[in-house]
Amino acid sequence: MASIIKDSEILAIKDEESERAIPTAWRPVIKKIVSAFVQHDYQLTAGVHGVKTVSSDTADQIRTYILDYGEELSELSEETWDSSVCIWMGNQWDTLIDLWTWSEGRSDLVLSLKVAEGNEGFEFSIYMVYVP
Repeated sequence: MASIIKDSEILAIKDEESERAIPTAWRPVIKKIVSAFVQHDYQLTAGVHGVKTVSSDTADQIRTYILDYGEELSELSEETWDSSVCIWMGNQWDTLIDLWTWSEGRSDLVLSLKVAEGNEGFEFSIYMVYVP
């Protein structure tokens, strides 16, 4: 998984051929999303700048998958960025973020996000949480 690194910054590259590392600029937003999930706030009621509103159906799906998985989510480890990936799909990036639990460390669960370029920066849409 090759990524363009500029002064240890990983940039968002539109490459339809290869999965790439999660861009550095996206990581704080992704951490806030997962922090909300750790607090069982699957609809992000406090809001996260740049993240589109989460529908109640999507929030219910996330809650159900995490409950069915049977482990308690923890905050993301820095190691998350070693295995999480994105790929350009022509009009947005599809991402898979490895989630962590207290008992397992890196779990089988992933957070799937869609990331697009907007007028005010990157726009994040939460797609689902699941086990691939």
